[in-house]
Amino acid sequence: MGLVATLAALVLGLLIASAKSAYDSQSTEVTELSAKVVFLDRVLLRSSVARAIDQMWSKDPAILFKATPGTAGAEVLADKIQELSPKNDSQRAIQSQAMSIVMALGQTRWLLYEQRLSSVSMPVLVVLTFWVTALFVSFGLFAPFNTTTIVSLLVSALSVSGAIFLILEMYTPYAGLIQISSAPLRAALAQLGQ
Repeated sequence: MGLVATLAALVLGLLIASAKSAYDSQSTEVTELSAKVVFLDRVLLRSSVARAIDQMWSKDPAILFKATPGTAGAEVLADKIQELSPKNDSQRAIQSQAMSIVMALGQTRWLLYEQRLSSVSMPVLVVLTFWVTALFVSFGLFAPFNTTTIVSLLVSALSVSGAIFLILEMYTPYAGLIQISSAPLRAALAQLGQ
């Protein structure tokens, strides 16, 4: 049981670290996306940003998984930038930079979309749950039946359950109790309106 406890603790720690890493990565990408949006043209992006916020933080799961970043809005924006007729080198440089930012925004949106579809490995979670269940059963079999033992097992079970809950929550960063904040994109959207 000592070996099972060690393995369970190791796997639980690795799963939490992996979930936290994925959560932090997506949070950073949302902030980066917001910074790029503010940097780009304010008028061209307003409807695209509003639509992206509504899709990413939608309460309807059908919208969450139906919406893809390759929407017509992004293509229209790229087409409008390409249609601009720069008159001098400065305007050509700005057009080129705007096109680079639009491409980077598209890449970041696809990255966020693809990462949203990844999730925790269910076989690993099932094996971990089995190991922890076996641990608690073995501890319960050999422990004396008293209040201290019952409270200790209950607190331990709640701790492990809480850790598994955190893992599952961090793998769904746009829904649930632990969400990536939409504040950076909403702040960028407010800047676009000025």
